[in-house]
Amino acid sequence: MNFLKNIWYAAAWTKDVVQGTPVARTIIEQPILLLRDSAGVAFALRDACPHRFAPLSMGRQEGDTIRCGYHGIAFNLKGKCVENPHGPVLQSLCAKSHPLVERHKLLWVWLGDPAAADPALIPDFDFIDRSSEHSIVLGYLKSKANHHLIEDNILDLSHTDYLHADTLGGGANTRSKISVKELGEKVQVNWHASNEVPPPIIHGMLPDPAAGYDQWTEVLWHPNGSLHLFTKMGIPEGPALDHLATWNAHILVPEDASTTHYFYASVRAFATDDPHVNEVMGVGLRNAFENEDRPMLEAQQRVIGDRNIMDMKPALLSIDNGSTRARRIYDRLLSAEQSATEATAEPA
Repeated sequence: MNFLKNIWYAAAWTKDVVQGTPVARTIIEQPILLLRDSAGVAFALRDACPHRFAPLSMGRQEGDTIRCGYHGIAFNLKGKCVENPHGPVLQSLCAKSHPLVERHKLLWVWLGDPAAADPALIPDFDFIDRSSEHSIVLGYLKSKANHHLIEDNILDLSHTDYLHADTLGGGANTRSKISVKELGEKVQVNWHASNEVPPPIIHGMLPDPAAGYDQWTEVLWHPNGSLHLFTKMGIPEGPALDHLATWNAHILVPEDASTTHYFYASVRAFATDDPHVNEVMGVGLRNAFENEDRPMLEAQQRVIGDRNIMDMKPALLSIDNGSTRARRIYDRLLSAEQSATEATAEPA
């Protein structure tokens, strides 16, 4: 399977990469090593020594260098060879490095043309930066499912009424009015439900959980698999209850065609200084994503195998509008990127 390369991919939460303990990660089938120097600056190298391609992650970090565990060749964190125990330091011994930006508590890596790595192209998740210590839940898990399948899952929230009936569902999304629109290379899906009982996960924050509320949800999809999900509630025919709003990030990063890194964040406007509520929300979200979404998506992947689900002629419903548009945009961008690469390639 082919993947977009000229795009920013989330590689790790910043808190998970500390000086002296590199983190190995595979993104779009490319082995990456994430490191920090003694000043705390993060770097990304190809996780392969240029000598015999042994993973640098099997070596050791020594201050601001990484030493290959196979033959002892050492590199600085920009990939330049600084020591060759077997002879002179050669230009051919340089390890490949990748542009990396630290933003929104994430390390973003660019695996395509370095000259095109514009940080302005990183999706905006500034709500993560504005959150207080006890108003944000951060999580990561790995799923043995294609990244498009998990993106489809967020672009069709009607599944929450069935797969997450006791936490994130309740029936409102199935009965919602849905609108879908394309915003350039992005897709936005909006849900609006009137006079509906809220999802169970926030019942404890409501004076009357059985009362009906108007509910709005907005999902914005970016081609790099980043989705921004915003929810708010209101009193029927009354004002919006801004203190019940939530902002959520679902960031799906392909490891390969059938495995995905799943980074998620949830920020809320209520109980923002209550660590107990934060813990309860964290457990609830992780249970939904890890024990309910993941088994279903992985089972779906096993049925599909190495085929493209769209080639299998699925019986599409109106709820598939957003995900179908997103897939078409991705395919269009991928085709354009590949054509541009072929056009600039030197003749054999």
